[in-house]
Formats: sequence, C-alpha cells, structure tokens
Amino acid sequence: MRAIGQDEFGGPEVLGVVEVERPVPGPAEVLVRVHAAGVNPTDSWHRATGGLAGAVIRLGWDVSGVVEEVGLGVTTLAPGDEVFGMPRHPLPAGTYAEYVTSPARHLVRKPADLTHEQAAALPLAGLTAWQALVDTADVRPGQRVLIHAAAGGVGHLAVQIAKARGAHVIGTARAAKHEFLRSLGADELVDYTEADFETAVEPVDVVVDTIGGAYGPRSLRALRPGGILVALASPEEARLADTARPLGLRAAFMAVEADQAGMREIAALAEAGLLRPALDTVLPLADAAKAHELADGRRTTGKIVLSVTD
Repeated sequence: MRAIGQDEFGGPEVLGVVEVERPVPGPAEVLVRVHAAGVNPTDSWHRATGGLAGAVIRLGWDVSGVVEEVGLGVTTLAPGDEVFGMPRHPLPAGTYAEYVTSPARHLVRKPADLTHEQAAALPLAGLTAWQALVDTADVRPGQRVLIHAAAGGVGHLAVQIAKARGAHVIGTARAAKHEFLRSLGADELVDYTEADFETAVEPVDVVVDTIGGAYGPRSLRALRPGGILVALASPEEARLADTARPLGLRAAFMAVEADQAGMREIAALAEAGLLRPALDTVLPLADAAKAHELADGRRTTGKIVLSVTD
C-alpha cells in the first residue's frame, strides 16, 4: 500500500510516498481502508523532532474510512462500517496511508451527513476541545469561556462545543476571521493584534490556551476567582498550576487521549448539527509535504485534511 514516510527529522520536505506492507488487524483490532486523514500540529512536531520518543514514526492520528477486516474478538464493528476516530494516541498510528489498523474501541461510526474529509478533521482536535472544556473544565451553562486562536483547528471546534454547553464564548483571532467565528456562535471577539485580551474582556470562568508562551500567565489575569486555565500547547505549561494556586485559580496542562466515549459525544453533536469542522485545505495523500508547509505557517482557518481515495 501507499503511505507517507520519512527517513530523517526535518522540515516538510522529508516527507514522501513509500510502499509498505498492508497491516493485519490483531485481536480486538480492525483494518480500516482510509478515505481521509487529518493533519495536526503534533504531526509537524513528530516530523521535525520525533516527539517525546525522539524516533521516526509513521505520521497521522486522525482517520475516517471504512472497515475492511475485523480481528479476533471484535463484536462492535463489521466490514463495511464507516468509522472515524483517533487510534492509539499518543502511540504511533500512521493514518497517512491507504490502510491502518486500530483498536476497535478507538473508533465510532461516522455520521452519515459528514463527508470522510469532514469526519477526518474532527477526532484529535475535537477530542482535545471536548476533554479540555468538558472533562477538565466542566463548562456549564452561563459560564464565560475564553478561547485563544479561536479560528484554528482546535479553537473553532472549541467555540462550537462551548456554545453547545450553553457558555458565553469569547475568542481571540485576527479581525479578518471574526465573521467566520460569529457564524460558529462566538459572542465576543478580540483582535489580538489591536488589543490585550486580559483587559479587553470582563473576567472569565475558563480559558482554553492553544498558544502557550506568554499567553499562559496573561490568561491567568483574565480569570475570575475560582476560574481555570486549560493549557494545550506544551508540557512546560504545567508549571502554571503553582502560579495559579496562590491566586485562588486553577491551571492544568492537558494532553489528549484516545477516548471512545468522547468520540461518541462528538459524533452526537455533529449529528445534531451543533458541530461542523471547517476545512481550510484538502490535498491528496501524495501532497503531505505541502499540507505540512501550510500547517507550519499557522495561519489556517479550521483544518487541513489529506484525501486518500482521490
């Protein structure tokens, strides 16, 4: 089968099409014929550095496709089922390929009204937003939620999930993206190139920070007493918990996990019309390097997706 591989760490140019053996599903696994694979910032990080393991891996975690075979003991899926999910994360999955194996319970059935490209845009970014807002921050109706980089891959889904939870949503983004974010339900918007968000908005209950760096300490100043900052950019952000505690605030660094229950919630929101991924760019599998060039520029609106069955 065709897949995207690399022999060394580096920029997008290290990625190329390779021929590899088609995988075989093990016990409790399924083989998925990949129709589309999402591209995420963690893919670029692993391409360039090897990630936490420091090793070359086959890239990709987001997948949407059709079950081709089922392994021993699988009872929840069958050949022909359309599925999507984020298999194995944070272990390597290798969804930039024509076929991928996955634990059966890391996948859920694809909503019928989503294309495979739309579905492939949802798992990693959608689970990140869900686990940050729901599992970590426990967002409730009427709370004020500030989302940084609100037009990005995680951000634009977080806006929709927070709205579905009944929150008042504030987003930071360039002015050119404000109309898009209003269409998703954002209640207030801050152009971070023109104003300091921590003084431009009234205190909030929750901050979701996908940027990191100075945004973490600044975000603590935007919280009301008892509020929580959920940092997503770097494990270094875990140190903010010590800064937040004496201020009567909470802060946590969160890493996304494979989560079938969360995927079911995301699928339900999509089926209800409350969650729709925006596709910035769809490229064929062979153009994975081009997809990474775009992703590394960090100026996309929504998600970049590779179409595998073009």
